Amino acid sequence: MAEYVITMPDVGEGVAEAELVEWHVKPGDPVREDMILAAVMTDKATVEIPSPVAGTVLWLAGEIGDTIAVKAPLVRIQVAGEGGVEEPIAPSMQETRAEERLLVAEPEKVELVKQPRPAERVALAKVPAAGEERKPLASPAVRRRAQDMGVDLRQVHGTGPAGRITHDDIEQFLAGGSQKAAPAGLARKTATEEIKMAGMRRRIAEKMSLSASRIPHITYVEEVDVSDLEDLRETMNKSRKGDQPKLTILPFLMRAMVKTLGEQPAINATFDDGAGIITRHGAVHIGIATQTPAGLTVPVVKHAEARGVWDCATEVARLAEAARNGSAQRDELSGSTITITSLGALGGIVTTPVINHPEVAIIGVNKMVIRPVWDGNQFIPRKMMNLSSSFDHRVVDGWDAAIFVQRIKALLETPALIFIES
Repeated sequence: MAEYVITMPDVGEGVAEAELVEWHVKPGDPVREDMILAAVMTDKATVEIPSPVAGTVLWLAGEIGDTIAVKAPLVRIQVAGEGGVEEPIAPSMQETRAEERLLVAEPEKVELVKQPRPAERVALAKVPAAGEERKPLASPAVRRRAQDMGVDLRQVHGTGPAGRITHDDIEQFLAGGSQKAAPAGLARKTATEEIKMAGMRRRIAEKMSLSASRIPHITYVEEVDVSDLEDLRETMNKSRKGDQPKLTILPFLMRAMVKTLGEQPAINATFDDGAGIITRHGAVHIGIATQTPAGLTVPVVKHAEARGVWDCATEVARLAEAARNGSAQRDELSGSTITITSLGALGGIVTTPVINHPEVAIIGVNKMVIRPVWDGNQFIPRKMMNLSSSFDHRVVDGWDAAIFVQRIKALLETPALIFIES
């Protein structure tokens, strides 16, 4: 038999190491050629590593979350033949198109179960299944007494043969001041589970920590009457063409932001706090925070200043779908100059959005509700929605933040103004 060593591939672009985010095999598993063994993540992409040979896994380099250097041994496989070979895997790598891992289809897993011999079956039959809790040993009389006294036998230490619980054990349990067992279905749970933060979740955590620790946020909340906007949206949706997506409030908000940023270019900016340089952008690239099965990602609608409402809606729908199914290109997930975040119907009354570093502003959309509004003579029902927006207080003063949000409010409350060219 020979040993085949698969090393960490060189994914290029100056990457010297990668993080293990998935193992699809374990030592002892049989593998076939082209079967996916692992997935690793760099700052640029997630790469799935297939096996170039068939054989049996002998050794794995580390655990999920570990960082492995390029060209370091990753997997050792026992193959038929003599001698040993060492081959780095590169040409057949399957790289996701996303800058961050979004959703990669689970590769087919092969799991062969070795059937135990008859003698082994007897021994295995005596061992409880994994995760199965053993039933306390006690006589029917002891069980009946424990039930009458509200004692959970799982909490009692048995001193009889093979750990059997006796009447004296129950007396000792109660004398020790132990609490009685809770009613059935209300038993205490003491189990804990440790989950190593890795992959996409760790990338999100790192970015949130960076933003929260380095950006002094100021959050401004304003209530917006979107009743007229909702009437307009409903009318436009009724007349939409077959290839046009259903309009949500986001395309109107995007157009309102574009018009307002033209008046306040200091907010359409990024801040390199290391170099102390603020870059104001002529192009309005709006990031749309999107929840995917793998975590929060921010696909970017490029050049929103050159798009109408329908075009914005089409691009948002396309990017959201690409983000959720993992087909988004790298450049579609980077380069934003300002971001919108929305939880839709779960949006709550107020949120405190975290700015997408190195941007200086983020606009948060809260849920829409019908509230009574005083029109000067009476209370009337109106569709109201809060905007919760955060700004980098090093770059944007509170006064300018308020003017920015108030201008967006005015456009949304009188939506015809969104379509009037300046």
